[in-house]
Amino acid sequence: MILRIDRLQTELPPPSDPDPDGAAAVQELLGGKFGEMSTFMNYTYQSFNFRNRQGARPFYDLVASIAAEEFGHIELVSATINTMLTGTADRALLSGRARRAGGAPLGDLKSVRNTQHYLAPGGAGAVVQDSMGKPWNGDNVFSSGDLIEDLTHNFFLETGARSGKLRVYEMVDHPAARALTGYLLVRGGVHQVAYARALENLTGADLTKLFPSPRIPTEKIPECRPHLDRGEHLKLYRFSQDDFKEISAVFNGRHPETGEQLVVAEETHPVGALAHDLPPQPAVFAPGPEPEEIAEIAARLRTAAGLPRKPTGNVA
Repeated sequence: MILRIDRLQTELPPPSDPDPDGAAAVQELLGGKFGEMSTFMNYTYQSFNFRNRQGARPFYDLVASIAAEEFGHIELVSATINTMLTGTADRALLSGRARRAGGAPLGDLKSVRNTQHYLAPGGAGAVVQDSMGKPWNGDNVFSSGDLIEDLTHNFFLETGARSGKLRVYEMVDHPAARALTGYLLVRGGVHQVAYARALENLTGADLTKLFPSPRIPTEKIPECRPHLDRGEHLKLYRFSQDDFKEISAVFNGRHPETGEQLVVAEETHPVGALAHDLPPQPAVFAPGPEPEEIAEIAARLRTAAGLPRKPTGNVA
């Protein structure tokens, strides 16, 4: 069971200039072989399939906790893609009408890298695909049932994921994409360390000698620095008030790159940040062709239920 909190794990900048082709590249971090869908579903199914849970409890707690964090990473990548797509459809609509009255108002979007962001099932939103539009699928899930095999796989999955994040960082300079990759590079490094420590405790094999792997100078990336300064490269979160406390038996010792002490965070999850309330995109019917009508219906429903007419949720 996962407790959901209505916040993003880290702050993202609000929509600025849209970047549809950059958003297509960021899709690799969502639905690519080494993307967040893969890390989330790998660790989730390994935790679902875990045998002798009590006997191997510290390792189960580790995999289950990281799986919960990865769920939030999917949300964060999707929010980034949606931020980068905000305004593209409406801008194309206005441009198309100005040039071709009665023509194809979204015609300017034919040449973007991933038209499915605007066609079914997109709605100017993230899709469960990689950067070339190939759908993510369960073939990317590795759950062998053998703990050592799974942990080894997870270490190298995180290694490949960090490579992918750096490549996207170097390809896309949109502020939201840079904020996203800066955070994920740091947190992915924590997961690498966690799996390396688990394997060392379980087998004696010291994978920390491979660090940094890949040789990404995280401390030199400006968008990584705030997270490093807060010690986010040293913390592992449990994402539970009362459970998964045994990860401290595995996640401990010194960080292999900095020599600082690894810690299980006292707080159950990152403080995070409020999400931006991305505006409707009527040109692609998101959340519908008449967003004002939907908002009015929602307000009446709140009033009828004894709730304030004004929405009670919080957004940035």
